[in-house]
Amino acid sequence: MPTASTVNLTGRLLLLLVCLLCIAPCGRLRGLSAGQVGVCRARGEVMESVRKAAEMVIEECQHQFRNRRWNCSTTPRGINIFGRVMNQGTREAAFVHALSSAAIALAVTRACSRGELERCGCDRKVRGVSPEGFQWSGCSDNLSYGVAFSQTFVDETERAKGLSSGRPLMNIHNNEAGRKAILHNMQVECKCHGVSGSCELRTCWKVMPPFRRVGAVLKERFDGATEVKLSRVGSRMVLLPRDPQVKPPAARDLIYLAGSPDFCQLDPDNGIPGTAGRRCNGTSRLAPDGCELVCCGPGFRAGRAEVVQRCSCKFSWCCSVRCQQCKNTVLIHTCKV
Repeated sequence: MPTASTVNLTGRLLLLLVCLLCIAPCGRLRGLSAGQVGVCRARGEVMESVRKAAEMVIEECQHQFRNRRWNCSTTPRGINIFGRVMNQGTREAAFVHALSSAAIALAVTRACSRGELERCGCDRKVRGVSPEGFQWSGCSDNLSYGVAFSQTFVDETERAKGLSSGRPLMNIHNNEAGRKAILHNMQVECKCHGVSGSCELRTCWKVMPPFRRVGAVLKERFDGATEVKLSRVGSRMVLLPRDPQVKPPAARDLIYLAGSPDFCQLDPDNGIPGTAGRRCNGTSRLAPDGCELVCCGPGFRAGRAEVVQRCSCKFSWCCSVRCQQCKNTVLIHTCKV
């Protein structure tokens, strides 16, 4: 029986985030729907890429939101690694959905290009001469395969519920927005040919953007996300902006159904650590990491702390760098309890 690193999918959200390094048969992976168990068993070799995607999601989420009240902190309680706020149709849930969908598409595509999967390889369909005059060649990233797997695996839970209620429609939309963040940021790499690298001829291929770029794009979409409501149009249920003056969101935009908590107070049951004790930027008023925005209620305090830094660095003849360890006292700002 194929095995796969343990991932966790709630009925609403691909979390990928419980016991990431464990190995278990597909049928014993908590939270997988019947359809996802079938995909796992039929394509077990891909599940290692799913595990890698899970790690990418946690790291990238925490990087992008490191200076915000909600900073993607994880919780050991329950099966929602980011807390119950993921179940509430918030813009935070929208971001994690999009990032998870993108991470799986990217990780699977990367495995294809590296020859790690039997059923796919490079995208050889990109051929001919481009309008810019270079020759398409080489090993282009097979994004179509990664996207197809992401759609099959990630969206299956929502499709199984039927697309007539708000949350499945929201999740499907944001899943696709995550994949489009890769598609619309594909890059071109080239190699020059000719005498002494004259570049008389260039052969080029398409590569995916770094995941850091994908995370940054989705962070921008998070900040501009559209609040929507479930509406009937003819015989279909669709999501339309709650404010009729707001234009309908594009396929690349993130959407959400419910407002977010303020994330100020400690709420272990919902996986909210609060902001007490958080470092903040005391010299900025309007930036997202500014203390007036990060801290709540009691405000913030300034204090001094001793830090150890490298100093008096010198280059030696053997091209190495030798530094001393210096202790400096710096001013830091933290949110009050």
